[in-house]
Amino acid sequence: MYNTDMKKQYIVSDPNILAGMPVIVGSRVPIARILFLLKEGYTIEAIHEEFPHVLLETIEGAVNELIEQLGSNTYAPKVS
Repeated sequence: MYNTDMKKQYIVSDPNILAGMPVIVGSRVPIARILFLLKEGYTIEAIHEEFPHVLLETIEGAVNELIEQLGSNTYAPKVS
């Protein structure tokens, strides 16, 4: 799913964590859940309130990394 040439910093997929579902590094927070919350209109800050054990900067980094992985960074600005 991910481009192996690009260094991943915030998103990992490990078969021992949630059956390999992509999650935020150091957590069991699925990236799919973050995307769902964004789709529902949550801000990054509101998502952080849902997952306070994950640093705000890490959530932002994961969203930015996903944007880059999808090659959509020319269509959507980075979250900051």
